[in-house]
Amino acid sequence: MDRDRLAQALLDSFLEELEGHVVSLNRDLLALEQAPARARELIPGLLRTLHSVKGASRAASASMVENACHRMEEVLESLLHGRAPTPDLFELCFATVDALDDAGRRLASRQELPGSPLEALLPQLEQAAHGMPARAPEPPRAGARPPSPEAADAEPEPEPAVPAQASGEALPVRVSGQKLDALLSRSGELRVAMLRLEGHAESLEQLRDDAASLRGTVRGTSSETTLRRVEMELARVARVLAQDRRALFQSSTGLDDEVRRARMLPFEEGCTGLERAARDVAHGLGRRARMEVHGGGLELDRSLLQSLREPLLHLVRNAVAHGLEAPEERVRHGKSEEGRVVLSARLRGSRVEVAVEDDGRGLDLEALRERARARGLEAPEDDEEAARLVFMPGLSTAAKVTAVSGRGVGLDVVRAQVEALRGSVEVAFKAGQGTRFTLDVPLTLSTLRVLLVTAGGQILALASEGVDRLLRLSPSDVREVEGRMSWVTPDALVPLASLAGVLDLPAGAPKARPSAVVLSAGTARAALVVDEVIAEQEVLVRSLGGRVKRARHVAAAAVLPDGRMALLLNPASLVRAAGGRPSAHFFPTPREKAVRKHVVLADDSPTTRMLEQSILEGAGFDVTACADGAEAWERLQAGGADALVLDVEMPRMDGFQVTEAVRASPRFGRVPVVLVTSREKPEDKARGLQAGASAYIVKSAFDPTSLLETLRRLL
Repeated sequence: MDRDRLAQALLDSFLEELEGHVVSLNRDLLALEQAPARARELIPGLLRTLHSVKGASRAASASMVENACHRMEEVLESLLHGRAPTPDLFELCFATVDALDDAGRRLASRQELPGSPLEALLPQLEQAAHGMPARAPEPPRAGARPPSPEAADAEPEPEPAVPAQASGEALPVRVSGQKLDALLSRSGELRVAMLRLEGHAESLEQLRDDAASLRGTVRGTSSETTLRRVEMELARVARVLAQDRRALFQSSTGLDDEVRRARMLPFEEGCTGLERAARDVAHGLGRRARMEVHGGGLELDRSLLQSLREPLLHLVRNAVAHGLEAPEERVRHGKSEEGRVVLSARLRGSRVEVAVEDDGRGLDLEALRERARARGLEAPEDDEEAARLVFMPGLSTAAKVTAVSGRGVGLDVVRAQVEALRGSVEVAFKAGQGTRFTLDVPLTLSTLRVLLVTAGGQILALASEGVDRLLRLSPSDVREVEGRMSWVTPDALVPLASLAGVLDLPAGAPKARPSAVVLSAGTARAALVVDEVIAEQEVLVRSLGGRVKRARHVAAAAVLPDGRMALLLNPASLVRAAGGRPSAHFFPTPREKAVRKHVVLADDSPTTRMLEQSILEGAGFDVTACADGAEAWERLQAGGADALVLDVEMPRMDGFQVTEAVRASPRFGRVPVVLVTSREKPEDKARGLQAGASAYIVKSAFDPTSLLETLRRLL
């Protein structure tokens, strides 16, 4: 390796090392400031870290960094020999750590260090090292810049008494976040390819059935032998494809699991730098604050932690600046002088709930209402609604503009950033006791189960976890209240709007019983009328890219199993927009109704039953939905039907038994029966057809179009 390449390699290694050491220095300095009595326990660790930085900077020819670390070592060593720590001394140490972080960023971007904050601090460090009183750097920082996400991934250099090789332990290997992101992206694409392969397998099965149906037309001709060869070859290819599909499924699932495990980091690592930020804001305002992390061991995906850093920084600074009272005010109210800010994380199914809570004064609702009125906004009387005013852009209750408050952008930014993660943020408080902000976000940002719908001629995706239920509306379900449409429930009026209208897409034709999707975002709900519900599928989530900074109501793009793209909509944004939409017409004008075909549907899964019912009703069928085969048989005998759509595995009577009963009935023996089941083995399919099923559809490759075309053909 030539000299220039060696110098660059040494510098790159030093900068990567420096990120982790800055995290360690901030952590240990905060602990020392809070407990000076632990000086003999904490200072040796600080000195070891500084010594490591000093040695690495010497190798990388960063002499200014080496000099600053040496002077800071001398300052800290004096504390071990009886020197009293002062607030100004701690400010100087923290400023030096910030300057080291800044120096690393300058070196990474090929900038020179002369003229940097580190150079400006050297005289003060030298004076303090020689025993002169430390002067706090001017101007004081309002809040520390949190480390970059890459720094959050970095770990402090291990300090084993024996080298890892000698102790028999495996050496830790650092893998860059970008490489892990690329691996996860490829793994997701492999999963999408797997889903596409399942569809091809179903097409091959259909082709085999079509070939088998031609036997009668070629029997006794020269083509019969050729057809048999084709059938045998199709059967062989189907077996090989099934084997390959199973092997690929196992491999892709294992790879995906391993990549996800490699990307997991403890929640407390995502909080790195926030304690420092809380400390700096508190010092700038003359307050005392202690930050705690609960659930720090909970492991989350690094991209999620990275995306949560900015919202959490805003909320922590907001808690100290707006939530916590001054020490004397806290004492008057029977509280300790030191305020408390708690960050916590816990899993809730496929979601993560992250909370930032303080023990301060709570929200001033009257001040919020007054500021809202001053800006010409509605000031809700309901306290919960009034509390949500804190998320309005440009609305602040701060008396003056400072470095951390008064501009009314912090919490609006938090909401926008959390909603970009397909999440929501809620606020709750108790007057005089504190405020709690709760962020609800998905556990993974790369793959997602979605409900596909159409509106205005477009295929659109809605995260399944945000879908409360599917509806088939009738005029009696809808009310117009103060010029806005609502869906009537026993407990409340839920805002109702057209999804095409919210997205400014062409409106579809009114239907006698339009489909609607009920979305939830936190505690808010809304029902959105769609043209059609297509299916529920797992998709790969893709960013819209740098050119699309912020598309209204759109969170990302969804890659469908067939390779097509669909826009993934933002549920919180849609729920808010639905509440402000004017009245719309969802139903056709009264006229003579066409005769609709009646289908009896049976599936013991409520979700599958609801989805299939919505698909059938959207296509113009009247549907009687049943929870099992026995109920379907009873409903058929009581009211008749034009067709039956049945699951196979159901309690009381399974789909095979119902089919056999239908075929044995003189009255209903000619009614078409379509089996829609997860059983995909050839023997299961043969059993269904032997029982008398008119068609057999496998759920793993379920396509609404195929079901509807099958029914229309049979009817």
